[in-house]
Amino acid sequence: MKETETQALPVSPRPRSRKKRVIIIASILVLAAVVAVISLRSRREKSTRVTTQKAARHDLTSIISASGEVKPKKNINISAHVPGRIIKIGVIEGQEVKAGDFLLKLDSAQYEAYAERDRALIQAYQSQLIQSEARMKMDANSYNRQTQLFESQLISQEQLEAAKGQSDVSRAEVQAIRHQIQQAQASLKSTMDNLDKTVYNSPIDGMITSLKVEEGEVAVIGTMNNPGTVLMTIADLSEMEVEVEVDETDVVGVKLGEKADIKVDALPNQVLKGDVSEIGSSAIEKLSTTQEESRDFLVKITLGNPPKSLKPGLSASADIITAEKKGVLAVPISALVLREKDNPDPAKKEKIEEEGVYVLENGLAKFYPVSKGIIGGLDIEIVSGLKEGQEVIVGPYSALRELKDGAAVRLEEKKKE
Repeated sequence: MKETETQALPVSPRPRSRKKRVIIIASILVLAAVVAVISLRSRREKSTRVTTQKAARHDLTSIISASGEVKPKKNINISAHVPGRIIKIGVIEGQEVKAGDFLLKLDSAQYEAYAERDRALIQAYQSQLIQSEARMKMDANSYNRQTQLFESQLISQEQLEAAKGQSDVSRAEVQAIRHQIQQAQASLKSTMDNLDKTVYNSPIDGMITSLKVEEGEVAVIGTMNNPGTVLMTIADLSEMEVEVEVDETDVVGVKLGEKADIKVDALPNQVLKGDVSEIGSSAIEKLSTTQEESRDFLVKITLGNPPKSLKPGLSASADIITAEKKGVLAVPISALVLREKDNPDPAKKEKIEEEGVYVLENGLAKFYPVSKGIIGGLDIEIVSGLKEGQEVIVGPYSALRELKDGAAVRLEEKKKE
């Protein structure tokens, strides 16, 4: 009876089996934690290091820079119009002159002799004209008398025709002498014009910026293959301009009337103001230009109130202000990237390029397509596609070039100074 009751009692679990189960569960949890840490560490090691900057509002000024030289707006080269020896120079280099002031005189003896010759020739022709006109009148009267006699049948037809022929010859001689007088008068006019060109007066108010000849030298006129002698240069220094060469990729953005800041190497502490007054319509011709080389266009900037110390030929640089905007959303230019995407037209297989920026969100790089505006310094205006305060990835360049949408990224640690 006792033996039966003893067999019916329940058997309690052994403490060693429960402890073993706890150990197994704990081991699994530790293993899972280790795997998670290893995975996180591996992911962190594979993530790209980047630098970021928040999209913020800035005042942007778009500038096109170019270099050139200072030149007078009105610059006149006095060249020789007739050949001759220089017998007198009335100015020196650097002298200020007024319009009409005497500058220089060539030897005029030869042209004066030509003028006397033409005058004498005209007088001789005029004397011949008087004689010819008298002879023409006599022959005309004779022809009239012969006509009356012929009508009275007192002379023959041959005599009448001879009288008419003589009258016509006399009239032709008079006409020829008149043409000779006109020719001689034209020659005298040309000679007097050449004689006037032996004396040079200033055409404008200005300064003699260059005097290239001396008394006793022979001035030579220009030909097709040989330029003439430039006697001197007169410049009006009250109006100055800067001629700069602008690259073909920038000149399309330059407009007449735009403001410019001018820096002259010889005047380091001054910034001169000017306006774009002329834009070249064709590229500057260069002797060694190839198809691969970029072309430059000449742009002239008129200076307002140029200082008296400003001299023609000084080297200068110009910053042409093509656009200004206040308080616009901007990011560094380095943040802009181009990536390829599928063409929305299913009929076209080629990919298209899309411009935008990468934004750091929760440890990932997310691509945002943007519309850009003006460029100011190192920043560019973002017209649409971003919001103020977003963390934009700005570098490094090697990372941006290879970055993909959704890639894991982490900020580079700032170096301690």
